[in-house]
Order: sequence, then C-alpha cells, then structure tokens
Amino acid sequence: MEQINHSVRIIDIAQENAQQRIDNFLRLHLKGVPKSMIYRIVRKGEVRVNKKRIKPDYKLQVGDSVRIPPVKVDQENALPSPKLNSIKDLESAIVYEDDGLIILNKPSGLAVHGGSGLDFGAIEGLRALRPDARFLELVHRLDKATSGCLLIAKKRSVLRALHEQLRQKTMKKQYFALVKGQWDKKDRLVREPLLKNAQDSVVKVSPLGKPSETNFKIIQRYEGATLVEASPITGRTHQIRVHSACKGHNIACDERYGNKEFDTSMKALGLNRLFLHAAHITFFHPVLEKDMTVSAPLCPRLEQLLDKLTRS
Repeated sequence: MEQINHSVRIIDIAQENAQQRIDNFLRLHLKGVPKSMIYRIVRKGEVRVNKKRIKPDYKLQVGDSVRIPPVKVDQENALPSPKLNSIKDLESAIVYEDDGLIILNKPSGLAVHGGSGLDFGAIEGLRALRPDARFLELVHRLDKATSGCLLIAKKRSVLRALHEQLRQKTMKKQYFALVKGQWDKKDRLVREPLLKNAQDSVVKVSPLGKPSETNFKIIQRYEGATLVEASPITGRTHQIRVHSACKGHNIACDERYGNKEFDTSMKALGLNRLFLHAAHITFFHPVLEKDMTVSAPLCPRLEQLLDKLTRS
C-alpha cells in the first residue's frame, strides 16, 4: 500500500506558535497522521523539545527546538480528495471568509474532525479545499448532528484571540431548536449543573456536575412544538440538548435525549435530523478590529418542516 514518509524535521518555535500545545502543533505538521499515532510517538519519546522528552500537553515557548521524527502513514489516512462531492459541497457552505478566518455553515451529519472510525470531518475537508493554507484550525466545536456556524482560524494569532473571547464569554452564539410542547415563557434562563459520563459521553443534570447556563427565547409556537432561540452562556457538552430535555421540551429527532412520540410525529413530516442549528455568532474580529455577527441560514429540510407545522 502506498505510504507517505515524513522525514525528520527540526522546527524552531517563533512567537506565532508560543503557548500552543505540542499535540496540536504536531497535528498541524503531521497532516494525515492519526491522533493516536501522534500521542504514541510523544509518549515513546520520539518527539523531543530541546532534546528532552515532553508530555502531550506541553506548551511551546519561543526559542524551543522541536524534533519531529519520521512517521509512516497509510495514504488512505491522508486528507480526502477535494474532488469528492461531499468536499466540494463544503465550498458552497462557507458563509464568510477573509485572510484570518473561515465561517462554515456546517451540515448536519458531518463531524467537525475525523477520528473514531470517521474518514474525515469538516476541518479535514477544508484543508483539502485549501491545500496551500499553512494554518487551518477549529476555533470551537459543534456536535455532529448540529448544523450551523463553525469558526475556523487561518492564523495562530486569530485562534488565540478567539479562544480568549470564548474564555471571557464575550463570543455570543445563538441556536434555533424545535422542541416538544409549549415552552413556558418563565423559563428564560435554565441553570442546571451538567455531568458527563466518561464511558459513553452521555450528559445528565446532576448536583455533581459543572455549573451550566442557557438563555431561551420563544420564536414561534406551533401545535405540539415550539421554535426557540437558545443562547448558551457556558459551553458544556450537549448543553442545549440536555437543558431543553430536563424541562420536558426535548429537541426534535435527538437520538440521545429525544422523546420517541414527538420524534415519530416529526419524522412523519419529513424530518430526518436533529433540529438544532447554530444560526448566529457574534465576536470581535481580531484582524479587522470590529464586532461582527455572521448568520447561517436553516437548511431547506428544516424550513420545509416549519412550513408544515400549524402555528398557534
């Protein structure tokens, strides 16, 4: 089988890569190499910083000398072909792009990155579309089943600036969700601690969980359902899905936290995906130095479902 053979490289760290974790740095410089292999060569001491062994969470410093060993990887693990229809479709899903970042209207069913048996995700697809890009990294994540605004940084400095906005909670995200039943307008803020099971990644409300907050706003009431706008204040795994479900308003066609009866009625109307969409994202653009709000339109299937529902 054809293989790619990455030769030994010594890279001196400049300011652009300072404070980046070594595992993320290696993923950038060993494109096509599985994460499991990257962690293995770090653990075995084949990757050296200043001729010393390091851990995967080591943060690079200006002046560090990084030794990247030869790595062989099957061609099938390299980036996907940009000629694939699923890759070409990503081009039309880009809702904003400049020299610093890309904002993708990520389709439902596409993971943000490959791994765990997946050939590729949104980031690998974009790297295939932009083979000359020196840097493309996810700013944040969306669940595989969730569609909508996904930020990808094209510069390390932009990634750092946007990560700081996430830490400071100044980046605002607004999601549209179709939920079961009539949402109580009194439930504008849901504050329930969320605990993630390490074994199966199922999240539940628990006093042992992490503090979590989501703002909800009613957009439109329908017979048996409500279209709400959800704005997470914290960023826990499956936060909107679990906060909706714990109030008895499960999101339509949520395979993990859904309501079977509600899902059956929605599927009968043609819905075959989770009705959760990252519609708007507001942030301070670190290059343009101005506030920006970018929106991603609902896919036709979600629009068609809303047209079939009876307003109340």
